[in-house]
Amino acid sequence: MSNDGVNQSRRRVLTAMTSVVGAAGVVGVAVPFVGSWNPSAKAKAAGAPVEFNLSKLVPGQMVTVEWRGKPVYVVRRTQESLQSLDAVADRLRDPESAKSVQPAYTQNVYRSIKEEFLVLVGICTHLGCAPTYRPDVGAEDLGGSEWLGGFFCRCHGSKFDLAGRVFQGVPAPINLEIPPYKFLNDDVILIGVDQEA
Repeated sequence: MSNDGVNQSRRRVLTAMTSVVGAAGVVGVAVPFVGSWNPSAKAKAAGAPVEFNLSKLVPGQMVTVEWRGKPVYVVRRTQESLQSLDAVADRLRDPESAKSVQPAYTQNVYRSIKEEFLVLVGICTHLGCAPTYRPDVGAEDLGGSEWLGGFFCRCHGSKFDLAGRVFQGVPAPINLEIPPYKFLNDDVILIGVDQEA
């Protein structure tokens, strides 16, 4: 009889120890499994807002910034290029940007918060090629004296003015997209976050 008592105690101890080790194993497997549901650091960074310092740009210069895996063109327009925007309005498909993908706070002729700085997604609205920045006024291959600067998509010939508005008679159906962005101060913008109303 004394052997039965010892075996029962031993069984309880072994059962308890096995349960503890099993529970630890389940937790050890569950933590990485549940953690794998979270997006990777690379995925988080791909969708994260991007800061850009505008003071680096000289008038007429364009810089490409990556946001969500897309090229975002940031252009510092010259006074001459700003004045040319009204001159091409009658040749544009959507001069008022009524059908454009853009935040309400960029619904103006400049399609920007501050007229000097243009921020747009550098993907053609036709089939997704990257248009080339062509600020050269009077470029013979783009229409000579009719061309007052803008963007040209080499894939299928779509043309956009220096506000990213599409010209008539080209394959692109709508203006280039304006991403959400806001000014953090006079020199720094944050792409990917809407400006407060």
